[in-house]
Amino acid sequence: MFLSPEQLQKAWVDFKVYKNPTARVDLINHYSYLVKITSGRLVTSLPGGMERDDLIGAGVIGLVKSVDQFDPTRDVKFETYAIALIRGAILEMLRDEDWVPRSIREKLKLLDRTNLALETEYGRPPTDRELSERMGLPESDVAELQVRAGRTNVYSLDDVLPSSDGEDHIHFVEMIVDENANLGAEVEGREIRRILAAGVDHLPERERLVVALYYFEGLTFKEIGGVLGVSESRVYQLHTQAMGRLRNFMREHEAMNVA
Repeated sequence: MFLSPEQLQKAWVDFKVYKNPTARVDLINHYSYLVKITSGRLVTSLPGGMERDDLIGAGVIGLVKSVDQFDPTRDVKFETYAIALIRGAILEMLRDEDWVPRSIREKLKLLDRTNLALETEYGRPPTDRELSERMGLPESDVAELQVRAGRTNVYSLDDVLPSSDGEDHIHFVEMIVDENANLGAEVEGREIRRILAAGVDHLPERERLVVALYYFEGLTFKEIGGVLGVSESRVYQLHTQAMGRLRNFMREHEAMNVA
């Protein structure tokens, strides 16, 4: 059920101001198309044993959360806010399902460890050739693993962020779309956001653009490749490099704070 602009505005007022449960349902129904669009763009081929309805179900959870948490008075489009939370809910479900074969997951772990070791050694993200030599794999296999890593861990900015108490993990997606999201201690949340923003500012231009287009604009890696004039696999590599830099940046600042 689609609402007219006037009906939509009224529904937000009825729900947020007067706590009308019927208006909440109307808003969820109106924006339900975002779940189908986001799930279709995010996962084009389903892992074995998984149904499209599984993705839709996870996406609906993200949509409901976005309707409940959205503040219409802020200068943020609801669609941008909702897509971020829908995508996050779907990716979290895929992570919990652990749908990547064990043999591939072991290689991905090796790739991540090697990436970190070489970046620490060289002071920059390693090339595919350097990874190939260190891992003892053909360069083409390393490039394929980079793409697989991007598809498997596209939500990996969550791994960059620390948890305040070891249990309630801070989700990056909630930080970028809602500065008032539950971050544990409010002061700590603002400091983490400041450090992460500084880390993004220090990224090379192309990596910074990939982060902005993917996390803030909701573009797929294929669409970002079209914007940058590079292949989809190259965008995955740029994303992986950006995540490596941000991990190191956050770790360095955490070590400085401890010292």
